[in-house]
Amino acid sequence: MSEVEAETIDLVVEPDARPRSRVATATPRQVLAIVSVGICLANLDLFIVNVGLPNIAQEFRGASLEDLSWILNAYAIAYAALLVFFGRLAERHSRNLSFLLGVALFTAASAACALSSSVEFLVVSRVAQAAGAALMTPTSIGLLLASFPPEQRAGAVRTWTAIGGLAAALGPLAGGVLVTFDWRWIFIVNVPIGVVALIIGWLKLPEVPGHDVPRPSSWAALLVTSGIGALTFAIVKANDWGWSSRGVVLGLAVATVSLAAFAWHCLRSRNPFVDPALFAVRPFTGASLVMAPYSAAFGAMLLSCALWEQTVWGWSALKTGLAIAPGPLMVRSPRCCLPAG
Repeated sequence: MSEVEAETIDLVVEPDARPRSRVATATPRQVLAIVSVGICLANLDLFIVNVGLPNIAQEFRGASLEDLSWILNAYAIAYAALLVFFGRLAERHSRNLSFLLGVALFTAASAACALSSSVEFLVVSRVAQAAGAALMTPTSIGLLLASFPPEQRAGAVRTWTAIGGLAAALGPLAGGVLVTFDWRWIFIVNVPIGVVALIIGWLKLPEVPGHDVPRPSSWAALLVTSGIGALTFAIVKANDWGWSSRGVVLGLAVATVSLAAFAWHCLRSRNPFVDPALFAVRPFTGASLVMAPYSAAFGAMLLSCALWEQTVWGWSALKTGLAIAPGPLMVRSPRCCLPAG
């Protein structure tokens, strides 16, 4: 994160969003440690399941690869679609309680994933996981900005970002280790971590009240979610049904109409779901244009490598995780500034 971006973030911290006094309130460093647990859980689950997918397929033998891919797609789509919506919604409420609610939802959903008896139930549980992660992420950064003085916020956000990036990079390796015992451990491991984070967060996090802002549009959230979901569905099913099939064409049509309507909403609404003014900021626009194809290619690479190494080469999940780990670790930025105080 650049200094310009950090200064921009400082401007969005409302005066009434400063932490209030509370018994046993955490120091800024402790707040950073607590909220970093949340971002670690959220980012780890973006890639940790990749290595475990072949083992999941062995248990649910009737499921096709396309069906299994929704275990990954459902999380990514719901997380991306709900991130802005929950971030806007949480502005109206206590940041610390909203963060803890996100941790609780993610933890409960992780337990449900571990207990899944079908692919369908696992996919639904992954959507609930993503909802918890989408609530944890913006509220955690809100807690950071309210807890640190202005001159230390850039360093705090860099540290938070670096920790989340490291967690995502370690996902394949962690998945390989846990799948050695059982694929359900991929989700079980989140439960004790989440429970501990809940207890410490409840006792230590400062109270950061919300402020009076317009509610985000639920209709816009539905449009962007359905548009991305329909587009992903069409791409996943194109291999089986063909690009000219009725189902794929219908999915592409729904995606086009939904995303076009979402763009129209953002351009014309007085309370846009995503403010078009953001795209006037050149670093933001440039990062968005670069990260979109990069993330798609990076995610596809991780999944294809995990599947190929285990199903074609016959490697174990642990060996696969160890082989994949250097790549994600090398693309993570080493720049991390730990704030003082």
